[in-house]
Amino acid sequence: MTPEQFLAKIAKHSPAPAYLFLGQEGYQRKLCREALLLRVLGEARADGFTQVDLENSSLGEVLDDARSLSLFASERLIWIGSAELALPRRLTATNDETGEDGKPVESPLAAYLKAPTPGTVLVFECSRFDFIGDDKAKIERVEKFYSLIGAAATVEFHHFTPESSRHLAQELAGKARLKLAGAELAALLEATAGDAGRLASEIEKLTLFVGPDRAVTMDDLRALVPNAAQATIFALVNALGKRDRKTALGSLDILVRDGEYLPLALTFLSSQFRLALAANEARLNSVQQAQTFFQRIGVRMWRDRAEQVMATANAFPRASLARAVELLYDTDKKFREGYKNDQLIMELLVLALTA
Repeated sequence: MTPEQFLAKIAKHSPAPAYLFLGQEGYQRKLCREALLLRVLGEARADGFTQVDLENSSLGEVLDDARSLSLFASERLIWIGSAELALPRRLTATNDETGEDGKPVESPLAAYLKAPTPGTVLVFECSRFDFIGDDKAKIERVEKFYSLIGAAATVEFHHFTPESSRHLAQELAGKARLKLAGAELAALLEATAGDAGRLASEIEKLTLFVGPDRAVTMDDLRALVPNAAQATIFALVNALGKRDRKTALGSLDILVRDGEYLPLALTFLSSQFRLALAANEARLNSVQQAQTFFQRIGVRMWRDRAEQVMATANAFPRASLARAVELLYDTDKKFREGYKNDQLIMELLVLALTA
């Protein structure tokens, strides 16, 4: 079940006795949590809400608490964090343990779900694992252990795609009456890496700072949003691609005046050139091909980022990209060896790349 389906379901129907919240995406999980709190407890949350963590309590203790009736609240919501820790080392097909007589012993969760406490809702939150990569097998194991809760009460929180992150940013900006144009929106998505929670937080800050009367500028983003200096760094990359030494040094000067940590700027430069070299070697010809290629190998790539990578790949021949990666490595080595003047090191890099 998706978060949207969950929100629509609890708006029309009574909550289930137990839910399983799977996945690392935090923005939608927060929305679902608030909606469930309102649905179960209304405005009187103080007495009916209990939050526990399986790092400090056992599953049996939590279920015993759920069975006990509260003297102060007829409706209860028990939020169980780190629910992955309830899994045994080995997981059988039935989730049951074997007693001394060799017969299966019913699991505590199965026993509770046969007769759940009326008015009590349990939420098992499993946010340590993702749905891709090495975590996929782990999250499938979690699903198997909690399978008694049922697919109809399991909510999966996947990371936003680049397209859905852009749509969310536009939606949040529209609700806040924040004037966020295309270039500034792209810079904001870049700075937050498309993370929904960070997007919501930064848009809220921009709304308070800028207000509805004027448009958001790059200066606003640099002043408020961490990593927004990446827009200036891409201007630096663009100037390097054109062998425009004057503009490149000017962009570097802006980074220095803004107090940007230059080794961090170098990290972004290195990432940009490495991705561009990979795109060049893969013979990618379009932004869509770049998005597909990098997402297939596990690199999150939204459209604006793909456009930047392709622009860099097209600006440099393959030999120049490889040489740039070598120069970036040498520059990083100088930073690590403790050279005192970071600006001088970066200026030497710009001179070498524009030679």
